[in-house]
Amino acid sequence: RKNAKIKGARLAIVSMTKMLLTRGTTTGSANLAKKVTATVRKVTSRAVGANSSSSSSLAALNGSSPAAVSALRSITGQVRKPLAHSASVVASAAAAGVTMEGMTSPHGGELVNLMVTDAAEKSKLIASCEGRTIECSDRNACDIELLTVGGFSPLTGFMNEEEYKSVVETMRMPSGLLFGLPVVMDTTDETLAPGMNVLLTYKGQDLAVMEIESAYKPNKPLEAKQCYGTSSLEHPGVQMISMERGGIYLGGKVHGLEKPTRVFPCKTPAEVREMLPSNVDVVAFQCRNPVHKAHYELFTRALDADNVGSDGVVLVHPTCGPTQDDDIPGVVRYRTYEVLKEETADPKVNWAYLPYSMHMAGPREAIQHMIIRKNYGCTHFIIGRDMAGSKSCLDGEDFYGAYDAQDLAKEMSEELGVKTVPSLNIVYTEEEGYVTADVASDKGLHIKKLSGTKFRQMLRAGEDIPEWFAFKSVVKVLRENN
Repeated sequence: RKNAKIKGARLAIVSMTKMLLTRGTTTGSANLAKKVTATVRKVTSRAVGANSSSSSSLAALNGSSPAAVSALRSITGQVRKPLAHSASVVASAAAAGVTMEGMTSPHGGELVNLMVTDAAEKSKLIASCEGRTIECSDRNACDIELLTVGGFSPLTGFMNEEEYKSVVETMRMPSGLLFGLPVVMDTTDETLAPGMNVLLTYKGQDLAVMEIESAYKPNKPLEAKQCYGTSSLEHPGVQMISMERGGIYLGGKVHGLEKPTRVFPCKTPAEVREMLPSNVDVVAFQCRNPVHKAHYELFTRALDADNVGSDGVVLVHPTCGPTQDDDIPGVVRYRTYEVLKEETADPKVNWAYLPYSMHMAGPREAIQHMIIRKNYGCTHFIIGRDMAGSKSCLDGEDFYGAYDAQDLAKEMSEELGVKTVPSLNIVYTEEEGYVTADVASDKGLHIKKLSGTKFRQMLRAGEDIPEWFAFKSVVKVLRENN
């Protein structure tokens, strides 16, 4: 456990140093190198004793550091303010052996890729399972894909018992690294034990081989209370872990064999990073519903936020995996996004799809989303009111406050290295179209409203949908898919 914390501190130092190099200064590589050295020396000397050189301090972290997690938290607060990028910074980084992608560093400092490409190695892994299999749920398949392509970096497999307990209780890995929600493989098969390999299958596909390192019975009431803020079965996430997941969790390394076959193609973090422009702010917009005109106004106006650079772009990154029972199916949502992408053709707006299973965990899920989007190359994240929120299935009461997710995201933003962009309250007015609510109030404008419930009723009844509310192309897809 001590070694894990030390490793986490080292990863954080590497990650923050890369971030410093990437964001850079305009004063040249010499001053930059001094700043990096001073920062590392300052942090590591606290952990291993004063009067240590930067190199000896780093080496000492391989030994018995008494304050590895303290070092981690100190280093993450050193350099966050975005500074101008310059050619001298790139040259300095190259000289230091830092790979420059022009992107934010992945969570934990390294983008994981667990996919096995060699056919012989795949066959060998499958044979090692000796016929043992787990047929995965839709949610399991999403988790496997995000693990194997690096969406859950730095994880290299499903969480073992120590990692699970740490994330449930503290929202951190044993190393001290932030992680919003546990990532686990569940089963009801009591014959599976540590030391075995098991083939993870899904709808006729062999997705991955898992090396079982840990098999344990989770404390589901505690998991529910800590992660979802409630142990009530009125919450869909609590229902999921209590009624859908098996009673045994497995932890261990995962070897990816193939990605799930989907109607909607999901680019990997590496592919999304390749698609995005370099050295600019990338603002992520998460959604699980079709995008209507107010949403579009919201994420395009986010580029005008004070903490977003003038050349910033948006990544619309909807989740297309399982959400809530009453949500529009992922395949239909995907089709609405595709027609909207074609209709708007905005060069500042990029689109990709995320194979993620929503937990409706409110504040802690906001942290999970920020970590994932950081791995996909985003620097900023739009936090909406009651993000990933949920209501009681019995009385409709909200489980979270309207700004709980925003507050936690702001608190953790600096440590995560992802800036938050609050979701604007956009309204439609008869006089000026879409404006922010405060502008409408100050000018006494007349606001027009249409609730989501009313919209769905009109859609089902075949009534005309106001053009100020929804894009025609999106409405057409929704009507075609009932």
